[in-house]
Amino acid sequence: MKFRLAPLMLLIALLPACSRKGVIMDGGVFTVRSACPLVGVPAATGDVTLFNPPGNITAAAIDVTATITNVRGSCQEGAGAEIVSTVSFDVLGQRRVAGPARTVVLPFFNVVVQGGTEVVAKRVGAVALNFPEGSLRAQSAGQGTSRVSRSVATLPESVRTVLTRRRKPGDADAAVDPLTDPAVRAAVARATFEQLVGFQLTEAQLRYNATR
Repeated sequence: MKFRLAPLMLLIALLPACSRKGVIMDGGVFTVRSACPLVGVPAATGDVTLFNPPGNITAAAIDVTATITNVRGSCQEGAGAEIVSTVSFDVLGQRRVAGPARTVVLPFFNVVVQGGTEVVAKRVGAVALNFPEGSLRAQSAGQGTSRVSRSVATLPESVRTVLTRRRKPGDADAAVDPLTDPAVRAAVARATFEQLVGFQLTEAQLRYNATR
């Protein structure tokens, strides 16, 4: 499965005392970098469609559809060797026929990605959509937790020094983004994690989402 992820946030400088992102001050633009994973849903995995009969992917055969929405992250960045991150989300489902009460169980994945490309951990869970009798719609909630080593998610001091060095007008590198240095860019990528959730799709379901 290929993940199309949002670009990593460019960090011109780090200033833990700043209360807002993108604060313009004398010496540059300061942003706050968190060691907590970024949360999101990979492209083409936030929706699932079930067909009846299976294999018939025409509109008339659509049985149940579901969407992951309201994704939110909660992270414990305090002391300790690990950073614990929890992603919560809602699942909205709709069926074609408002018949008897019915339960549809949908598997979902919870993965940790390092540097935007490497999956370093994965777990599969499930959410249940309980359709009441005569109802077309159902709603459920899911949750996934990840643990990231604090030492790995922390930038080396040498890299922090490069990123936080104050630059004055007239300096030779005043207008040069530190992330143009391949070594600095690679270090930031290694220390950047994402926690992603989505439906655990079959190849046919993933293909349907990508081509519909």
